Amino acid sequence: MRHLEEKECNRTRGCKPETEAKYRQALELYATTGLSYVEICRQCGISVSGFSRYIRTYHRHLMLKRNGITCSREDANRIGIGQRRGQRPETYAKYKEAIRACDSMEYIECNVSQIAREFGLSGTNLGKQLRLHYPEVLELREKTRQRLGLNDRLPRGTRPWCREQYARAVELLRADLYITVQEAADRCNVSYAGLEQHLIFYHKELVENRIKIRKRAVRQKYKGQITGRGTLHAPTPETVSKYAEALHLYRTTSMSARKIARQTEVTIKGFYDYLQTWHKELLSERKYNPATAGKYADAIVRLKKGDLTTAQVAAEFGLHPESFRQYLKVHEPELHAKLGMKKTADGKLVSPKSMEKYREAINLYRTTTESVKSLAGKFGFNDRSFIQFVKRQFPEAHEQHLKLLQHKKKAP
Repeated sequence: MRHLEEKECNRTRGCKPETEAKYRQALELYATTGLSYVEICRQCGISVSGFSRYIRTYHRHLMLKRNGITCSREDANRIGIGQRRGQRPETYAKYKEAIRACDSMEYIECNVSQIAREFGLSGTNLGKQLRLHYPEVLELREKTRQRLGLNDRLPRGTRPWCREQYARAVELLRADLYITVQEAADRCNVSYAGLEQHLIFYHKELVENRIKIRKRAVRQKYKGQITGRGTLHAPTPETVSKYAEALHLYRTTSMSARKIARQTEVTIKGFYDYLQTWHKELLSERKYNPATAGKYADAIVRLKKGDLTTAQVAAEFGLHPESFRQYLKVHEPELHAKLGMKKTADGKLVSPKSMEKYREAINLYRTTTESVKSLAGKFGFNDRSFIQFVKRQFPEAHEQHLKLLQHKKKAP
């Protein structure tokens, strides 16, 4: 058996040799004994999560065999496991014959408890499996028994006292999507396990609707919205209280986050994480320290008058020119774009440096059929930058050049 298992393991496709060697002993125990994952991993000194993933990926047929499903290695990859919510493969294997009997006319005269005893099972547990995973079998069975006049005089459906006991908890769950079953049970002072079974048996549409909403929210975290766990994505009341004073100072003063953290006795890392997670809009508003904004405020007002350059304004206010330009680029993009631009006769804003660089080339471009590359080579500038400048600032010159080219093509 060991030889066969080693041979089979060696044929495993897509698995690294070192991985096969690592799990070889554990695989042999899994294939030849009934030991659990935990016990096998304890004996072999490997992790449970790694070994279970290895079995699911490369030896799925052995896992199915353990759960009463015998199939070939190829067929194992086409068999889904756990497709029924909450029913494990071993549970399915345990109850499948009894459930088939419940769905068969051969056992129609027997009630569920009698069928359970026939297969050595608990009647209560078989009934739970039917209600949870095979409600259509129960429904068809009851209709058939009524049609045949087979009445065991047992009560069906929810009991009045049970319905009354869980009514308030059910209403809470319908009204509030963010409340969990455990919280509803605690608020209404009822059993959590009892409420959960009551919902699964008699309020399936409510359970399915909540599951669908949570599935759509998996891996999505939006402030104030539901998560895949069914909880509201929001800071805890303790966290809000902890950073309330610091957040107020951050919103209403020009103090730096570090100074605020020291004053309110919270860690700077924790405060930054809190802002990044729950108040990102404040961070974007205060990308620069408010004190920095105050530092440049008067210089920006002076610069907007338009009679001085950035360097001259920076010298007047004792600022570093490059730092001042970088601040303008981020916080005053329109003003930054206009800096150094002069109005032409037709009212357009043009950079004097660019105009001086391209003036003679533009005149030639407007009046001759010489190519852009030829002009760029003659005057020593980039041809793409030049043509973009002409199209943007002097479109009429570009149109005139195209007309000249058309006339040249038409000429004999």
